[in-house]
Amino acid sequence: MSDTSNPPEYMRRIRSFVLREGRMTPAQQRAFDAHWARYGIDYSGRPQDFAARFERQAPLVMEIGFGNGEALAWASEHDQARDFIGVEVHGPGVGRLMNALAARNASNVRLYKHDAVEVLENEIAPGTLSEARIWFPDPWHKKRHNKRRIIQPDFVALLASRMAPEGLLHLATDWQAYAEHMLEVMEAAPDWRNVLAPGQYAEKPDWRIETHFERRGLKLGHGVWDLLYRKR
Repeated sequence: MSDTSNPPEYMRRIRSFVLREGRMTPAQQRAFDAHWARYGIDYSGRPQDFAARFERQAPLVMEIGFGNGEALAWASEHDQARDFIGVEVHGPGVGRLMNALAARNASNVRLYKHDAVEVLENEIAPGTLSEARIWFPDPWHKKRHNKRRIIQPDFVALLASRMAPEGLLHLATDWQAYAEHMLEVMEAAPDWRNVLAPGQYAEKPDWRIETHFERRGLKLGHGVWDLLYRKR
């Protein structure tokens, strides 16, 4: 019988997502066949050489949980001086984004279909990222599920270790309770400082477009909260 008293770390970790793949459309499935070799990064568990991936040296922005990819597609098109890494576990969104990228022959985006924590731990070398974006993550609004929220002290410490000096972390949510949780975690994090002032939310920056998901939340009467932090 195997010893279950001290399970491996990957078995103990509380996941911040539930993998509900949903049904991919034929076009989304074809995207994996046609475009994954160009835009996808297969998880290897080893640090990546992103300068080689993009064939240039440029600041690197990571969006964690990009959903259907609408914001990432827009950002990469309107900020071509930087390179973008997207991380998403749900296949339909990855496929949709790859089709959008291929339609305009984008060259400054690469994608993971994998757990963001494992990507950060094992594939992103310390000091690599100039910016990280986590926009509208699952709020896990039921109290018993709050522990599944991705914004937790251990996670933001890991993220800080992967940021370049003065690297930017941009969080956004349309759940007030999660915004308050984010603020509490970030204000207590020793590696981060609030860009505006301690305890302050930010106005929506121009670089974060209003997405379909956000508009849906606004129609339901939700507010939207942005938080901006710099690596100390």
